[in-house]
Amino acid sequence: MTGSEVSPSFRLVYVPGVMPDKWVRVWNERLPDVPLTLTQVPATTAQGLLLGGDADAGLVRLPVDRTVLSAIPLYTEQTVVVVPRDHLVTAVDTVSLEDLADDIVLHPLDDVLAWESLPGRPALERPATTADAIELVAAGIGVLVVPLSLARLHHRKDLTHRPLVAAPESSVALAWPEAATTERVEDFIGIVRGRTVNSTRGRTRQPAQEKRERSGARKQQPAGGSAGRSRRGATGGTAKTPRRGKPRRRS
Repeated sequence: MTGSEVSPSFRLVYVPGVMPDKWVRVWNERLPDVPLTLTQVPATTAQGLLLGGDADAGLVRLPVDRTVLSAIPLYTEQTVVVVPRDHLVTAVDTVSLEDLADDIVLHPLDDVLAWESLPGRPALERPATTADAIELVAAGIGVLVVPLSLARLHHRKDLTHRPLVAAPESSVALAWPEAATTERVEDFIGIVRGRTVNSTRGRTRQPAQEKRERSGARKQQPAGGSAGRSRRGATGGTAKTPRRGKPRRRS
């Protein structure tokens, strides 16, 4: 689909932890006749769905392949460590990597943090998903480091979390196939960037719109046009102002 074609619907995928509700609400207010299909997908599959044409855009975690996808970074999340409520680190407000040296730090296969070196001690096996790792934390087998939104998504009453300093962070972005920047994609870009409903920045103007704008410009009377000519002489100069003062006496 080219940028000039208008799709009857808009397909948006998003990864776990991302909350697109506020943008979806604005979409429904501005474009009530254009259905928005919202689908949550694993972070590892989002890029493939976009490139395969199964979605128009996605709220994904960076990095993505910028050679084939366009992306607008939206925000960067705080990283936290999820622990049982009776864990020692709950006594402090923030946790350092050194504080986890004696803990088994679980590393799920769907981890979204780019670790150069994982802190703590490794587990015998890597959990398949973050949800599986949360179950292991609840069982007292280890701790888990995740973006804050994932800690909230998998909240349990028997677990808590603390900010982890000097840890990798995860950034969320709006991404779409570079070769498929459609008008609907531009609409959603405007929404996530907070543009007003009347803003045309970033939108491809249609020929009919440009024609109307040119026609309107020709009809407008230039400022000071007729009024200016009435004050000028035939040669284009400014008319002289009569001299003022006392009249001269005749001798």
